[in-house]
This record gives sequence, structure tokens and C-alpha cells, in this order.
Amino acid sequence: MLLREKAAVVYGAGGSIGGAAARAFAREGARVFLAGRTAASLESVAGDIRGAGGTADTAVVDALDEAAVDDFVDSVAARAGRIDVSFNAIGVGDVQQPLMEISVADFLQPITHAMHSQFLTTRAAARHMTARGSGVILAFGGGGTQTMPGLGGFKIALDALEGLRRQWAVELGPHGIRVVTLKSGGVPESIPDGFPGKEEITESLVMETQLGRAATLADVGDVAAFVASDRARTLTATDVNISCGAIVD
Repeated sequence: MLLREKAAVVYGAGGSIGGAAARAFAREGARVFLAGRTAASLESVAGDIRGAGGTADTAVVDALDEAAVDDFVDSVAARAGRIDVSFNAIGVGDVQQPLMEISVADFLQPITHAMHSQFLTTRAAARHMTARGSGVILAFGGGGTQTMPGLGGFKIALDALEGLRRQWAVELGPHGIRVVTLKSGGVPESIPDGFPGKEEITESLVMETQLGRAATLADVGDVAAFVASDRARTLTATDVNISCGAIVD
């Protein structure tokens, strides 16, 4: 088990990406602490984990609330005695419109949400990780040179996330803490059923890949668990591309 006796915090754990990572972490032996804004969705994921023999705790936490994040992380460290992994997979509240049409508030929203949340959750975990001289910070998103029209501030938020990841990596590396971003190019399974144009979006995501398939939620979880483990101890200050070739580095 890759994460035996590890303690992992997952923000946005009630969502499809965060839930996939949480299930994979638990399957690999981690005690998982699920954070999000909706208790019911968190309990659903926790139920899956417990049903499979894993250990999961839940907490309703707004990842944009500094005091709430700090209190939550401190409580996890007190209960588990450590924090080994912190994975922030919250949505950024993006509004996707052409730049000539979008309002300033809607344009800035994903950028400020991503930076605000990722900064708070990383700093809270790092305070405990530095004392132990080890830890892994994971984020989901990732930048790259490719983009397309009509994304508003969404792609810019992902690029900003990479800049933040680089800064955290160079400051936390001397304390033994690794900082990595996962980027996918789109996970069709994460699109809700009934979402307008889901079939067309899925088809376009697959067409952009070089392998003729897109990443699945299981792929996200498997890679996240590997990157969080000591098997990936040489990986930091980088992103991990699981886009099946849709994003060419």
C-alpha cells in the first residue's frame, strides 16, 4: 500500500476529482480527511471509503475562509499526529465567456478563488509539514501553452496556479516538502449527467488526445496516489501530465 499510515487532507472531496483522489488515497492505506462545503456529498464519499475498509473523516470547510482552513488543519494534525498529503481539488467558480463580453468580476473570479484557496490550504499544511521535514502538496489544474477562445479567466487561473506552485516548491523544498500539480486536459466523467452538450464535449476532449481516450476518474486517483507516495520522492516543482497527449509539453 503506497500510503500506509499516512494522513491525507482532500479539499473539494465531495466533487468528482477530489472524491476520486480520496478513494485512491484510502485504498492505498491513508487515513483521509475530507473537506468541502456540502456535508451530504462528503458523507457519500466517506461511506464508499468506509465500505471498502478504509478510514475517512469529514468536515464542512470553506477553503476560502482563512480561519476555517487553519482550524481544520490544526484539528487534523492533532487527531492524526501528522499531515503527509494536502490535495486541493476545489472548483474555481469560473464563468466562461469571450474576454470582450465577460464582466471584470466574472473574469477575476476563478483567478482570485484559485489563488486564495490554494495559498491558504498550502500554507496551513506546510506549517505542520515543515516541523516533520516531509510532506506533499498536490493541486489539480495545470497550465500550458494551449488555450482556446471563450474561457474567460479559467485558463489564466490555471496558469497562475502553476506560478504559485513554483513559488511554494522553491520555498518548501528545503524543508523536505514536495509540490506538484496534476493536469488532465479534461476528465469526461467529471461532467455532470444532464449537462448541456456533455456528449459533444466528451467527444471533443477525446479527439484532442493522442491516445484516443481521455483520463478517467480512476486515472486521476491512481496518479494522485502515486505522486503522493514515497515512490515519487524525486517529483517536485513540476506538473504531471495525465492528458493522454491532449496537452503537449
